Amino acid sequence: MTTEETSTAKPTDVRALLKDLQTRFDVFRNFSPLAIGIDKQVFAQLPEVSKKSLRLALRSHTISTRYLKEMEKGSVRYNLDGSTAGEVTDENRQHAQEQLRERFKKQAEQRRATEAAAKAEERKQQKLQQLAEKFGRK
Repeated sequence: MTTEETSTAKPTDVRALLKDLQTRFDVFRNFSPLAIGIDKQVFAQLPEVSKKSLRLALRSHTISTRYLKEMEKGSVRYNLDGSTAGEVTDENRQHAQEQLRERFKKQAEQRRATEAAAKAEERKQQKLQQLAEKFGRK
């Protein structure tokens, strides 16, 4: 790689990019509702970031439970500098509520399935222990 290629190399680690955004900007750190088109503001501040990486980082950020909770109760969207950039519509709040409801429902189902499997395994072990005691050599 030449030095020109190295300097234009774009970060592709989405987690590192999101962590960087959270350190640089309060709106990301506080999981505040983001302004529509915030990606353009990020590109203006960080032109070296690849569009794909930023898109994935924003997706990861905006589907997080903490962000959805803020969207659910928020009323104002924010720019990178913390200034207001419009309002969170009822439709946005409702979408956030639905996403959270589905997520918590799936988590509860998974928890119940795990508990049921653990109980079944425990019953199986108890039954095996009983059979071993009954037919084992004395």
